[in-house]
Amino acid sequence: MATYTPPLRDMQFIMHEVLNVMADLQAMPVHAEIDADTINAVLEEGGKFASEVLLPLNISGDTEGCTYDTASHAVTTPAGYKEAYAQYVDGGWAALSCEPEFGGQGLPLIVNQCFYEMMNSANQAWAMYPGLTHGAYAALETHGTPEQKAAYLHKMSSGEWTGTMCLTEPHCGTDLGLMRTKAEPQVDGSYKLTGNKIFISAGEHDLTSNIIHLVLARLPDAPPGIKGVSLFIVPKFLVNADGSLGARNGIYCGGLEHKMGIKSNVTAQIVLDGAVGTLVGQPNKGMQGMFVMMNAARLGVGNQSLGLTEVAFQNALAYAKERIQMRSLTGPKATDKPADPILVHPDVRRMLLTAKAYAEGGRALMCFSSMLLEKEHHHPDEAVRKESGELLAMLTPIVKAFITDNGWAATSGCLQVFGGHGYIKEWGMEQFVRDARINMIYEGTNTIQSLDLLGRKILGNNGATLKKFGKLIGTLVAEEGVNEKMAEFITPIAMLGEQMTKFTTELGFKGFQNPDEVGAAAVDYLRVAGHLVFGYFWARMAQVALRQIAAGNTDPFYVAKLQTARFYFAKLFPETTTLMRTARTGSKVLMDTDAALA
Repeated sequence: MATYTPPLRDMQFIMHEVLNVMADLQAMPVHAEIDADTINAVLEEGGKFASEVLLPLNISGDTEGCTYDTASHAVTTPAGYKEAYAQYVDGGWAALSCEPEFGGQGLPLIVNQCFYEMMNSANQAWAMYPGLTHGAYAALETHGTPEQKAAYLHKMSSGEWTGTMCLTEPHCGTDLGLMRTKAEPQVDGSYKLTGNKIFISAGEHDLTSNIIHLVLARLPDAPPGIKGVSLFIVPKFLVNADGSLGARNGIYCGGLEHKMGIKSNVTAQIVLDGAVGTLVGQPNKGMQGMFVMMNAARLGVGNQSLGLTEVAFQNALAYAKERIQMRSLTGPKATDKPADPILVHPDVRRMLLTAKAYAEGGRALMCFSSMLLEKEHHHPDEAVRKESGELLAMLTPIVKAFITDNGWAATSGCLQVFGGHGYIKEWGMEQFVRDARINMIYEGTNTIQSLDLLGRKILGNNGATLKKFGKLIGTLVAEEGVNEKMAEFITPIAMLGEQMTKFTTELGFKGFQNPDEVGAAAVDYLRVAGHLVFGYFWARMAQVALRQIAAGNTDPFYVAKLQTARFYFAKLFPETTTLMRTARTGSKVLMDTDAALA
C-alpha cells in the first residue's frame, strides 16, 4: 500500500522563507493577529488527519466504489468514508477558512489550500466531497441574499451540509449556452426546475443530512445562449424557516457513472423533476455566481494534481531506494548486494526529479495564488486588491492546466519507476495515474483553459497583465543579475520574459487575421507561460537556498532545493523552445486536413 508523509517542511519554506506570507497577512486587518506558529500547528494536525485517517481508505475506497439503490435513489459511500467525514467535521476542518460571521474560523485561505493538498495526496476522491462545498459557499457569500446566507452558510461552513455545482447536461459540456434545464417562476417567488444534469461530483451521498445544489437553468423568457442562464439554490431537502429540514425536494440521483478513476467519489446523473429552487443574483446573470464557484474549483483541481504528484513522487522515491536491478553504468555502488538500487540509474532519477520539480514548483504557485485571492478580498489598499485580482485571473488557467498536465506526466513517470509492479493495484501507483487523468478534463478542459489564457486573459487586454507578471521577473533579475551563482536561474527566465513579448504580439497579430491561429497555438502557449511562472518561482527558491547556504546553514534541505532547481532549468524549462516553434507553425497544418480526417 502507498505511504504518505505530509510535506510540511516544504510548505513552511515556501510560505515563510520564499513568499514571506506573514507580512502580507498581517497587513490585512482580518488577519492582523495571525502568526506563523499557528499556521504551522494547524497544518501539522491537518497532515495527521490526511495521512492517518484518509490514506488508509484510498485503495479500499477505490476498490469498493459507491453503491446506488435504484428504488430509493440513495448512494452509499465506501466503508469508513462516513466515519472519516464525521472526524473531519468534529475537528473543525470544514470551517478552516470560512468567515467567522458564518461560523468559520477565519484562517487564511493558504492554510486551507495546503490542508487540501495533503488530503488530495492521501485520498483525492474523498476530499472532493467537502472540497466542492467551498466553491458553493463562496458563490453564495458573494451573490446570495441575506436570507440565503442565513439559511445555508452556517451549515455549509460547519460541514453539516455539503454543496455541489450542477452545470453539465447530456448534450452539452463546456458550451453552457446550449443547456435546456428550465426554471418556472411560482407565485410565492420560488421556481420549479425540470431537467437533467450529468457528471455531478458528490451529487448524492450518505455523508451529510442535506446537499445544497447550485443549479444553472433557463427562465421561460430567457434570451438564447449564455446570456440567458440563471443560477438557483436547489437543496436535496427543503429548509424550513427555523433552519430544520423539510420535505424531500424533487431533485435526485438517476444513476452513477462508471469511471476510469476517482471511483469512490460519486459522479452522479441528477434529475430535476419539479424541484423547488430560489434564484441567486439577477435573472439571466447566473454565470456571475457560477464563475465564482468555477474559478475556486479550477484552483482546487490544480491542487488535486499537486497532491497526486507529491504522493506519487514519495512512493516512487522510496521504491527506487529499495528495488535492486542491474549495476550502475559507472560501476557497482551497493557492493554488498547482487545488484544496485535502481536509484543509481540516470533515467530513474530523471523521472523522480521531474515529479519533484513539478510538485515543488506547483506548490509555490498554489501558495502564491492563494495569497493573491486573499489580498483581492481583504487587503486594505484598493489598488492592491485590483492588481491581485487581475494577476490571479491570469494565473488561474495556468494553475488548472499546467499543474494538471504536469501531474499526469509525473504520476505516469512515477508508475514507470516501479516497472511492472507499478501496474499492479496493491502498490497504489496505478490509482494515482487514473485519478490524475480527470483533472485535465473537468472544470473546463485544459484546452479551454489555454484558450482562456491566450484569447481572453492575455490578448484580451493587450498583454497588460502579462507585463505585470513580467515586472516581478524584472525585479528579481535586477536584484540578482550580477550574482554569478544565480546566473543559471536568472538568465533563462530573463531571456524567456523578453521572448514572450514578441511571441505574444506575433500570435495576437496572426489571430486578428484568422481566429483559428489562436486555437492552434493556445495549448503550446499555456505551457510556455507555465514554465515562465514556474521558472520565476524556482529562481526565487534557489535564491533563498543560496543565501541560507552562504550564511552557514548546513540543513541538507537547501542543497536538495538547489539540485532540484538545476534539474528543472536544465531538463524541463528548455521545453519552451520547442513549444514556441510548434506554436508558430500556425493553423494550416491542423485545419487543412479534411482528407486526413475523412
